[in-house]
Amino acid sequence: MKERALSFGTDGVRGVANKGLMPEDAFHLGLAAAKVFGGGKVAVGRDTRRSGGMLSSALVAGLASGGADALDLGVLPTPGVAMLAPKLGASAAVVISASHNPFPDNGIKFLSREGRKLPDADERELEALASNPNPDRPTGAGIGSVERLDDAAKLYADAILERIRPEAGDISILLDCANGAAFEAAPLAFSELGAKLSMVGNKPDGVNINEGCGSTHIAKLDVSGHDAAFAFDGDADRVLAVDEGGNVVDGDKIIAILARDLAGRNSLAGGVVVTVMSNLGFFKAMDGLGIPYEITPVGDRHVATAMRRTGASIGGEQSGHVILSEHVATGDGLMTALALLDVMSRSGKPLSELAEVMEIYPQKLINVKVEGSKGAKEISASKELSEAVAKAEEKLGSEGRILLRPSGTEPLVRVMVEHEDEAVCREVCEEVADVVSRAEVGA
Repeated sequence: MKERALSFGTDGVRGVANKGLMPEDAFHLGLAAAKVFGGGKVAVGRDTRRSGGMLSSALVAGLASGGADALDLGVLPTPGVAMLAPKLGASAAVVISASHNPFPDNGIKFLSREGRKLPDADERELEALASNPNPDRPTGAGIGSVERLDDAAKLYADAILERIRPEAGDISILLDCANGAAFEAAPLAFSELGAKLSMVGNKPDGVNINEGCGSTHIAKLDVSGHDAAFAFDGDADRVLAVDEGGNVVDGDKIIAILARDLAGRNSLAGGVVVTVMSNLGFFKAMDGLGIPYEITPVGDRHVATAMRRTGASIGGEQSGHVILSEHVATGDGLMTALALLDVMSRSGKPLSELAEVMEIYPQKLINVKVEGSKGAKEISASKELSEAVAKAEEKLGSEGRILLRPSGTEPLVRVMVEHEDEAVCREVCEEVADVVSRAEVGA
């Protein structure tokens, strides 16, 4: 039987459970992890997918077979696993989750002892070791133990509240837990604050994670009678908000609100880090507030790396993945929600007023499929397209921008345009997309 080759993507190993991602894969990754992390204790958490128990059990068996002591945290948000791992003395951590992906998918993501994503070199080593069907294994006392921690959700909620505890007694909150990993920890934390709390998406049945709920379906959230709503994704490393009028407060606005608050309290260090996909209105707001920012490629890994280098207090993505470095090492939806609630409480302002910190510029995105032998990178660098982009930038002026990005995973060139005038935005985007579709390599 030919051995399967596992490959780490931008967020661990993912695939359809029992098809693209097998329990055998999880077992071999557990064996590999025991060697890479030098034995010791490895914390393991998961989201609410039915396949999570199967994959988690297989991975835990692999860890123990390889000589590591596995600590099963059960269902817990990804940031909860990241936060508890160092507190519990773990040498590493693993999360079984496919985040915001549909229910049939699942994934395996490894974290360092500090709760951060692994360096590429460690992931390559895991890939190589997991491909060995018969690695050396210990026997007798060398076999690792397996232990379960039953109160992990409460420990995580308590750890969050030790870092930030808003006064929220008079605020009415709606939580949408996406029938995912936050279904227990989020209400535990919010109920401690005395807030008037309502819940949706808090009854996982193993198959309904992200189904018509959570941050990927935030438009369906009815906030009537509430001051604010917070919607998590499946593993709760992201959160989006909705104000009292039913308007979505996305990651850009959340970051802008929190950055302005930190700056006003002289607590903003190192500026802000966001990706190229942040809205033009965000950058104009930061310029107006005198807050420096750094722009990275898409992906929370790039954001986290830049934050560590610059010492930035806050960074994140439009999708609601926000890192508050004073408190956490990774994106944490629950921490972000409480930080936003804290600003509401201290300022006495409704979320809608706070969100006026920035204007959302109209944005148009067209994905142009690359046909035949033409490569996305080559087309993006062609003379013809460079000239088209230059003309577009002239037309957009200082009130707009264009971003051209070849996809790293698909034969696509992404054309994104922003401008204060929606008609101009659409027209320029379509013009450049047309040039992309007709471009010849080397032209």
